[in-house]
Amino acid sequence: MKQNSATRRLAEEAREKIATILMTEISDPRLDLVTVTGCEVSVDRSVCKVWVSADPDSYDEVLEGLQSAKGRIRSLLGRTLTWRVTPELIFQIDRSTDEAQRIAEALKNVPPTMSIPKDEFGYPLPQEEEGSDADESDEDEAGDENL
Repeated sequence: MKQNSATRRLAEEAREKIATILMTEISDPRLDLVTVTGCEVSVDRSVCKVWVSADPDSYDEVLEGLQSAKGRIRSLLGRTLTWRVTPELIFQIDRSTDEAQRIAEALKNVPPTMSIPKDEFGYPLPQEEEGSDADESDEDEAGDENL
């Protein structure tokens, strides 16, 4: 849906109202740990897409619970909003938290090539080998004696 500053403001208002309704008015146990992460309202206010996050193991149960409570949520939303039209609600699972968790887990297991120190341009810094330091200093001293 096309968004502008007015629809973003309306979407934030709808998100707050829907979150409050889910928290205080709906007693379905499938919706206990649901978080409303975002909304997107159409320009004519007839449709509101609602993104929710929940435990990854209970996505199907959460969607079933939201579908069964959709009419009640819409009715309560229509009473709390001052809009002329009560929008049709479309619930979707927000998987961005799952993606963030997957990335965090991947970053914990850094491959050895990624842990090499790099300069500001991303090139590896020269590594000083322990055995070569002693050899180079011996060669420098021998070169000084020959002068």
